[in-house]
Parts: sequence; C-alpha cells; structure tokens
Amino acid sequence: MTGAANLLFGAMLPSPEMARERAPTPQEPTQPDASAHAAERELTIDELAEQTRVPSRTIRFYQSEGALPKPTIRGRVAYYSQVHVERLAQITQLQDRGLRIRAIRDVLERTAKGEFSLNEWIGSHDQLSSPWASDRPKVMTEAELGAELAGRRPGLLGELTRVGAVERRGDAYLVESPARLGLLLRLDAVGMPLHTAEGAFALMQKQLGRLADDLTAYFMKNADALGDDVDTTYAELRPVSLEAVRLVFAREMERSQRSATESGAAAVLTKHKRQKARR
Repeated sequence: MTGAANLLFGAMLPSPEMARERAPTPQEPTQPDASAHAAERELTIDELAEQTRVPSRTIRFYQSEGALPKPTIRGRVAYYSQVHVERLAQITQLQDRGLRIRAIRDVLERTAKGEFSLNEWIGSHDQLSSPWASDRPKVMTEAELGAELAGRRPGLLGELTRVGAVERRGDAYLVESPARLGLLLRLDAVGMPLHTAEGAFALMQKQLGRLADDLTAYFMKNADALGDDVDTTYAELRPVSLEAVRLVFAREMERSQRSATESGAAAVLTKHKRQKARR
C-alpha cells in the first residue's frame, strides 16, 4: 500500500486505542433498541383494548372463533403481544370489507400458510367487489319524485309503490334501482301494466342471478386458465361478459319467439291485437 493510501485509510479507520475506547466492555452492556423493546412489550387485555380500541369482550370473541391467537398465560393473567395488535388491525381491515369472523379466520390462516399475502387478498377482493353498474339506491324527496312522474297518468305513484319500485320512507321515497324505475316507466308509457313489467323483471333477476352464481363458480374453479396477469384478464372479462349476456339473450329470444310462432302459440298475440282494435 502506498504512503498516500496508508494516510487515506489511516484517516478512515480508528486507531487501536480508539477502537478499545469505543467497544463496549462486559460491564458496559449496549443499549437495547427502542423498537425491539416496544415489540416485546406485553399487554393485559385491558391495555390491548385501550391501544387498539377493540372492546375486551370482542377480543375474547375473536379468540373463541380462532381468528386471534391465544395469549400467554402467567399465573392468572393473560398477556398479549404486538402480534395480537397487528392481528386485530388485520381483522378490522377485513371487517371493513364485509367479511364475517369465520371468513376472516380462514383468510388469515391461509396468509399464515403463505398461500398469499393479506395485501394480495385485499387487492383481489376490492377488484371483485367493484361495481359493474352505476345503478345504486337513491332517496328522492316527494317533490323530486313528483317531477320525475310529471305528465304521467294519475295513480302511477301508488302502483309503483305496490310493485316495490319505490318505497315510502317518512317524507321521502327510496328508489332501490333508479334504472329499473326508468324502464318500468317506459313500459308503462306504451300501455304495459306495471305488475306485468315487474313480473318480467323478477323473472329475469331470478334466472340471471343463477347465471351469475354459476359463472362466478366456474371461473373460480378454472382460475388457472385466467392467464399470468389475472388483473388484466379480469378487467377485460367484465365488459366481455356483459356483451356476451346481451348477445346470448338476444339470440335465445329469437329462437324462443320463432318457436312460439311455428307452434302456433304466438296466435294469442294476434287475438289480443284484434280485441284491442274492436274497443
């Protein structure tokens, strides 16, 4: 090593005397890390409840359901650790997403086994829970609903209430599905009785509900076929599914109506039109 290098590294490295001064002696223990001390701190159930703002009774319930690890018992006192603090925070995260405690327990057990991380599960849950339609329940004042029905036939509001399209809530109305209300009004405008239109909607909801359940189960069973980028595949699957339902339903309606015509069952429509014309 050159003299310049010796000078440089000599300035960077402590002398033996300095090293001895800096090194802790057996009689001089190093100071414990504050964060490690905090992580090792034990809490009673009341202290845990105060820190996490989860009632002690709820903590015991989580334990009984297997969602929260058992505490360490010394004497007659149960002691909890930072592990319990973190687990309670995770339980709260999952409860905010609508999961019940047994489902939460199952998710946390699977994350503990390394099947997926909690953040990965939350990301998938949030994606699957995002709305497919903008149609959401709406509370309307009497004036707002009156404006919506302005110019329409008398007694319409009462009929809409009877078929469940609107629900009186004090001095306001709850419209469970504004889009559905709009479709009912369109059919009412061309003379279809509301109870008939609502019956058709109920039939569609029943059958399409089964289809939605079956398709969800089908894709969950065949998750391996969704490709490497599941998020991208799912994002594309949503609009494709809606278009596919529209396409298949249109073709099936064509088939069914053609069959009704060929069998003579559609003659009832011709008879009905003739009776209407005579009135």
